[in-house]
Amino acid sequence: MKGFNINMDILLNEDEKIEDLQCNGLKIIQNKKWFCFGMDAVLLTNYCDIKNNSKIVDLGTGTGIIPILLSGKKNYSKAYAVEIQEEVAEMARRSVELNNLQDKIEILNIDLNDAGKYLEPNSFDAVISNPPYKLSNSGIVNPTDKKAISRHEIKCSLEDVIKTAAMLLKQYGRFYMVHRPDRLADIICLLRKYRLEPKQIRFVHPRAAEKPNMVLIRASKNGNPELKFDPPLYIYDNEDKYTKDVYEIYGMEVPEE
Repeated sequence: MKGFNINMDILLNEDEKIEDLQCNGLKIIQNKKWFCFGMDAVLLTNYCDIKNNSKIVDLGTGTGIIPILLSGKKNYSKAYAVEIQEEVAEMARRSVELNNLQDKIEILNIDLNDAGKYLEPNSFDAVISNPPYKLSNSGIVNPTDKKAISRHEIKCSLEDVIKTAAMLLKQYGRFYMVHRPDRLADIICLLRKYRLEPKQIRFVHPRAAEKPNMVLIRASKNGNPELKFDPPLYIYDNEDKYTKDVYEIYGMEVPEE
């Protein structure tokens, strides 16, 4: 695939930088004082087996990393990216413009609980979310801090995310999410509460001998009960180098021994 025609006339604000995503010429704007995307967003993007011409929604898009990176990997028709924080949504819009993806990605600066007022229910092929992992009462947090909002359930709860995904998805539409394994019981209970049947799970481990610290999940709206477990994904090998799987996910060549 050829790289995109990057618009380099985009203005950067203080503390912002442009980062090369190493995927078909795609770039993204990040603010070093805010919450920057991490490996979890990259792993989730890779986990999404989006079909051609799909219409998708990203709930809690933050920097816009998931729909932007997906545009270089999958041929979806349109993505709506929901972000409640005005300044963060504005930065994500500039990243969309930076990559000339305005016709493909629309940033919505709204509360995801209001998504049904802006997006047609029961009409989307896929909904994706990398939501806040921590409960709002887990530690002292500043409810106006952008990093806290990205990490803690301040503006939305896990149930809000799953309920909204179920409302937006069409019959058998797919929901993809990355979260923490210690919330897995809550996740499965809420998925079934809103008729999103868990279909596929992959645990992510820092190393083979360590417990998982992430879980990737795919669910299907009104799907039949059948849960499959993918092989675990290990990030580092015994020499603290990325495993072959991680190199492949990032589209990098595996170093020679």
